[in-house]
Amino acid sequence: MYLVYSLLLTLGVLILIPHFLFQAFAHGKYVAGLRQRLGSLNYVKNSSQPVIWLHCVSVGETQAARPLVDRLRTEFPRYSLVVSTITTTGQTLAANVFGSKVDKVFYFPFDWGWTVRRALRAVDPEVVLIMETELWPNFLRECHSQNIPVALVNGRVSRQSLRRYRLVRFFLTRVLSHLSLAVMQSEADAKRLAALGLNPDKLFTAGNLKFDSDLTSSTAEATKTFRDRFGFREAEPLILAASTHSPEEKIILESFQNLRKQGKVRLMIAPRRPERFQEVANLLASSGLQWARRTDPPHPGDSNAEVILLDTIGELPAVYSLATVVFVGGSIVERGGHNVLEPAAAGTCVVTGYHTHNFQAIVHLLKEADAIVQLPGMEGGLMAQRLADAFEELLDDDDRRKALARRAKEIVRANQGAADRTIAVIRPLLTQPVTTDQLQGTLIATNSPG
Repeated sequence: MYLVYSLLLTLGVLILIPHFLFQAFAHGKYVAGLRQRLGSLNYVKNSSQPVIWLHCVSVGETQAARPLVDRLRTEFPRYSLVVSTITTTGQTLAANVFGSKVDKVFYFPFDWGWTVRRALRAVDPEVVLIMETELWPNFLRECHSQNIPVALVNGRVSRQSLRRYRLVRFFLTRVLSHLSLAVMQSEADAKRLAALGLNPDKLFTAGNLKFDSDLTSSTAEATKTFRDRFGFREAEPLILAASTHSPEEKIILESFQNLRKQGKVRLMIAPRRPERFQEVANLLASSGLQWARRTDPPHPGDSNAEVILLDTIGELPAVYSLATVVFVGGSIVERGGHNVLEPAAAGTCVVTGYHTHNFQAIVHLLKEADAIVQLPGMEGGLMAQRLADAFEELLDDDDRRKALARRAKEIVRANQGAADRTIAVIRPLLTQPVTTDQLQGTLIATNSPG
């Protein structure tokens, strides 16, 4: 079955070569780190230090890994820590947020046996930690054959993903057998992974690491930069549209135009994908609104811009505390939504769309506590007015807006501790050979639903 998988992977790459070439020339994607993706990492291991390999896919997983990286550095200082990502944005963010806390940031290898073996020879990890649900069959198989423990951390399996995975359950069960353990975000996630064939003795729940992220101290300077340059002040409410996808920007701009008829308000748009920055800039240029671009040189007119385009990577958390209301994108379109916890932790009122299956448990938790505004699903034309109405209601009702923000922040604080519980579960992998009895003892002591 692994041979069939490898052949299908190769065939898929060959078919997509024209797409890869277009993206490479148009947006610079896939070119960066090609040698690393082929397993040539140019990494010289310190022979006296065992290595922890932490794999994050992209921006979301990298942000979520911050509290775990901090705990790993504190708890296991004798270990070298390396981080891999798949996307260019993930690389950039990992290099920025982890800095000297990690010894190397590199691209994850293509999932062919020979590329994986090259990467494993270069890194020679004592343990591999995989954020969320990155189940690469050949990578897991090679780790297993080389007796390298692999732990899934902050794991999640949505209902939609479960339906897709069940189509290949006969193969996925074998892939999952190569995991040493899986630390899931919630009991529901653990049950879904068990339904796909993972041995229940390897399953643990520790909560969601995203609840543990504390970005306040690391973003204070950047927050001041934004406030000074763009002249943000309480008298002019700021709506932040975070992690947006097409055509959400168009809908948000239409709702903003409607909202401006009611009074002074400003808007900042932060598209999810860097390759769409120019597309959104063109949209703003044709909108008739006065706008500014973060990456342009500072200009005196920036403080009067009605709309600001945040076209950078990793600066979004610095703006949350400046916003009056944050709309979290990927939720009007069917992308499953993005992280609502970061603005909630910053004490800002959060609005999201209907499609939030990627963060279903978190949104449900916040809704139960009346700590988030979730809009119903509807057509784009109707959504623009519904979104404008939601913003207007929140801007007009200070008490409700602040109460929503306060309750959301309290929910975040009440659910912290996932990093501690995760470390407790994976500690046996890092200090001594792991046994079932040890893991079962850890489960009894630390297992806690997310």
